[in-house]
Amino acid sequence: MPPLSNRVDSLKPNLRPKPWWHLSMYAQVLVAIVAGGLVGWIKPDVGVALMPLGDGFIRLIKMMIGPIIFTTVVSGIGSLGDLRKVGRVGLKALLYFEALTTLALVIGLVVVNVIKPGFGIHADPSQLDVAALKGYSAVAQKLSTADFLMNIIPKTYLDAFVSGEILQVLLVAILTGTALSMMGREGEGIVKLVKDACDLFMRTIGMLMRLAPIAAFGAMGFTIGKFGVGSVVKLFGLLLCVYVTCAGFVFVVLGIVMRLQGLSLWKFLRYIREEILLVLGTSSSESALPRMLLKMERMGCEKSLVGLVLPTGYSFNLDGTSIYLTMAAVFVAQATDTPLSFVQQLGLLGVLLLTSKGAAAVTGGGFVTLSATLSALGTVPVSGLTLLLGIDRFMSEARAITNLIGNGVAVVVVASWENALDKERARRALNDPKAHELRD
Repeated sequence: MPPLSNRVDSLKPNLRPKPWWHLSMYAQVLVAIVAGGLVGWIKPDVGVALMPLGDGFIRLIKMMIGPIIFTTVVSGIGSLGDLRKVGRVGLKALLYFEALTTLALVIGLVVVNVIKPGFGIHADPSQLDVAALKGYSAVAQKLSTADFLMNIIPKTYLDAFVSGEILQVLLVAILTGTALSMMGREGEGIVKLVKDACDLFMRTIGMLMRLAPIAAFGAMGFTIGKFGVGSVVKLFGLLLCVYVTCAGFVFVVLGIVMRLQGLSLWKFLRYIREEILLVLGTSSSESALPRMLLKMERMGCEKSLVGLVLPTGYSFNLDGTSIYLTMAAVFVAQATDTPLSFVQQLGLLGVLLLTSKGAAAVTGGGFVTLSATLSALGTVPVSGLTLLLGIDRFMSEARAITNLIGNGVAVVVVASWENALDKERARRALNDPKAHELRD
């Protein structure tokens, strides 16, 4: 028998610190964001050189988004049996999206008029360098409702996956799932195969997510190294307005929406905290889409509904982007001493209701939408957008996080309306401190 002292020692907890790779994903990403920011601040050249780490990770995740959305939606609709429910869910989701994004646009317009962050800058539009805006302006000139609708339809079945457009993949998936549902028993074997493929893709995402801390480190290092804290100081008023307004929208508007469903927003934010940090580190809400699909399903939302509402929300329910658009447009007018009457601001709101949807799948959507909107108005100089280039990357984090949270809440609301939300399961998930961890 071993000595008593040895047996007592064996019962003592192991107090030795765990190596960093044993920390939770939440802690790893948080540490990586801080470390990346420090590197970008102290060694800007090194920070800029880290860009491929963040961009490479986002490309890896985007590579999997198409297959995951396709298999999730096809397996959900294929086993649903009730095709009328698909149309009903889609209609309810679109009505909710339109209501919330319009409210976000109005809130942004009110705040920027009250705070007036652009007053006192007195920028001369004729003296601004518009060379950096040429790429955005060129895309904006092609932006129209017809082009947007045509862009939803892929050239071929497989082209939807090649292009990486979420709405194209969603269209193909809905058509395929509907066809399988109409096949009845003959389609059951294919539905099972698609479900197995979905599990395979989810496991692949689980492997790729181990690279998230490295991606957050590289992306944050690049952002601070490239743009520096100086650009933040110059336009701190606008940056602060966007962050505070987005936070107010989340905690007040979305908080009320969640309360009406009998759930706590605070607990929901804790539940998706790893995804929020991932978006903060990468400035891309798409990086968290695969995990959000799984998290909303585990929270008690019906899988087929999650597969329909969440990807659609990534194109139509951009609450954070809506807030940014009105605030940025009026900021440019204030900074360039361009007067905007109440009627003109209502016109701005009306144009943004259209253009904010039209640029959903366009790279650099924020600037493209702003450029198209200001060009359509003809009163605010498009050249004023150059004032925003230095801090747009910092504001994109607020937009992306608000979009992420807003889409998660949208799934909860539509699922509740459809009686497709297990609220007891949802409360258990939100009350469990460790529920944010995705385990295989």
